Amino acid sequence: MQIAYRARDITEAHIIAGLLRANHIEAHVGGHYLQGALGEIGAAGFTNVHVADEDWVLARALIEDYEANRLEQF
Repeated sequence: MQIAYRARDITEAHIIAGLLRANHIEAHVGGHYLQGALGEIGAAGFTNVHVADEDWVLARALIEDYEANRLEQF
């Protein structure tokens, strides 16, 4: 498995994982326990979205498209 996305927090990680799953890419969110151990403040950067090696290229393309569209809305 490879890291497809490094999220700011657990909520963002689950949004990205949901996007990937909606596009038939199995995604795993890691870092749940690390964030809880650190508390709410300063816990950013410990949550990652992992995908299978063979899905990484497509996952990154979907994430980049999501990020581009998200930034255009502002």
